[in-house]
This record gives sequence, structure tokens and C-alpha cells, in this order.
Amino acid sequence: MGMRVPGEPSWHLPADASNRYLASSEGMQMKRTLIVLVLACVAMAAAQTTPKPEPTPEQAIRTVLNKQQDAWNRGNLEAYMSGYWNSPELTFFSGATETHGWTPTLERYRKAYKSDGHAMGHLDFTNIRVEMLAPDAAFVRGEWFLKMPDGKTPHGVTTLIFRKFPDGWRIIHDHSSGG
Repeated sequence: MGMRVPGEPSWHLPADASNRYLASSEGMQMKRTLIVLVLACVAMAAAQTTPKPEPTPEQAIRTVLNKQQDAWNRGNLEAYMSGYWNSPELTFFSGATETHGWTPTLERYRKAYKSDGHAMGHLDFTNIRVEMLAPDAAFVRGEWFLKMPDGKTPHGVTTLIFRKFPDGWRIIHDHSSGG
């Protein structure tokens, strides 16, 4: 055992013993372990305090459309309709028909795609373009394609007006036409 340095507590290693320990492979391993632990703690603290950035309006609108597409392809019209403003003021134009209101729009979809002799098919939205009109309003254009179980492939274009509500972006007007 080394000599005790005057003024140093008796439980401390002598200075030369402490330096030998820190320079040893065991001491180096201890240093690495401590560094890793400190870095892990810093990373965890940063992850807990860093809020997720809010999506851009365009990202949020595309998410609504993706969720609608997924819901349609699962055969869930109610989930599909969650992308629309649940209001009697919702407007839906298709062909020569105007539908006003969320419930009548849902009923129109049910009649056209869920009633006897009808199928929903597989929906794809493509060529989606989002143009912001204001911080809480957007004009969206795109194309839709259905692949039906009988092999038919109805398709067309759509023009949507989105509005941001406290619970997220919703379609307030849909004008879709097919060919």
C-alpha cells in the first residue's frame, strides 16, 4: 500500500495508485461505461423534452387522404367519411348530382358501393396537388382510380376544398367526376 498523503482522507487511494488504476484496462473500461451512461441519460432526457414537430398543412391533408384510401380499401365507409366535415353544410358534387350534408353523402356512398349488387373495389388516389389558400384552407386536386372485383376500372378526377378545424383538416367540398 502506498504512503498516505497528509491532509488526504484515509479512504482515498494514494495519488500514484489512483493514476495507475485509471490508466489500467479496467479503469479505461470504467471510463467508457460512465461516458456511455452519461450520453444515454442525456439522449433520454432530450427525447422526453423535445416535442414532435407539427406536420405541415400539406402533410396533414395527405394523411387525411391516405386514411380515407385505407378505410375505403378495408370496406369501412364510416372511417372513410371521417375525412369529411361532419356538417349539413358539406357539399359533394358528382356527375349532375349535388349532395348536401354529411349524412346524405354517406347514404349516397352506401347506395352506390355497399348495397346489393355493388362493391367498393380498391381505391387509389394519385397525382395529388395541394395548394394552400390560407393557413386554414386548401385547394386539392388529384385523380382517383377504382379496381372493381369484376375487373372494371372506373376512374376520374377530384377537386377538394379542405378546411382546418380544431380536430384537424376536413373536406368541406368534394367535386369528383369519372370517365
